[in-house]
Amino acid sequence: MFILTLTFLSCDKQQEYYRLNGNALGTSLSMVYNDTVDYSNSVDSLFQVINSSLSTYHSNSIISKINKGDSLVLVDDHFVRVFNKAKRIHKETNSYFDPTVGVLVNAWGFGPEKPEKTPDSSAVKKMMKLVGFEKVILEKNRIVKENPNIYIDFNAIAKGYSVDVIGTFIESKKITDYMVEVGGEVRVRGVNPNGKPWEIGIEKPNTNGLRSNQTTIKISNKAVATSGNYRKFKIDKKGKKYVHTVNPKTGYTEQNDLLSVSVISNKDCADVDAYATAFMAMGYEKTNVFLKKNMYLQAVLIYLDDHGETHIEFVNR
Repeated sequence: MFILTLTFLSCDKQQEYYRLNGNALGTSLSMVYNDTVDYSNSVDSLFQVINSSLSTYHSNSIISKINKGDSLVLVDDHFVRVFNKAKRIHKETNSYFDPTVGVLVNAWGFGPEKPEKTPDSSAVKKMMKLVGFEKVILEKNRIVKENPNIYIDFNAIAKGYSVDVIGTFIESKKITDYMVEVGGEVRVRGVNPNGKPWEIGIEKPNTNGLRSNQTTIKISNKAVATSGNYRKFKIDKKGKKYVHTVNPKTGYTEQNDLLSVSVISNKDCADVDAYATAFMAMGYEKTNVFLKKNMYLQAVLIYLDDHGETHIEFVNR
């Protein structure tokens, strides 16, 4: 989720490292960097620009205008970068990452639009005709859609992208050691205040609202993104559970054997954010096959076996 303002809750200096904690894009923000300058105003401005481009929660954003059928609106550089990344990862993952699944995200109640009831099979079948990122092209800074009702949703990549934007800004200040985290998506460079690799916690997939770590990884000069269905889900009056991951192949919110996936790479945080979303739709087996073919990605998989037992697996580490 995106918001227009960024409120920093605390700032302190520790061994020449500056700390900023607050909220951005409707979630948590944490920054630690090796400098004594408060860049909060600049960071706030960057989030506002991203919000005005990519937020489906902001009615006047570029993406919202496109979703309303405005075929003349010109997209900005942020939109172009995210669009091109999304196109590449959509192809790489055999369409398991698909921003046009937004129409179904809304229908299942996990987007900015809140339906009165869950869709039946007939409604899902109808909406699936609007799914397929190959039906959308970027032409001379304008979006051309095969069907004007196609709804584009970049929320599964925009959070990671915002981390990259802030990280690039920090690097422009000649800062070599930093950590930027937005809602669990992380980008680190250099070392932490203790002169060691950054330690990033991987959450245990608790469904009771309690938050604890399953494990901790140590990284430098990499990005990490985590996706899971253990926190964001709905239960209807009949007790049926709907998770927030919509499978673009079926149109349904499906709880599969993969409870959580954390993707680690020296690629951009936007990339690993998108891969993590795709993997949650793929499930454990397809994800493992993909990772073995793409050794540049590391992952921590938390999954259920055939007996319902939870396991953790480190892939390509």
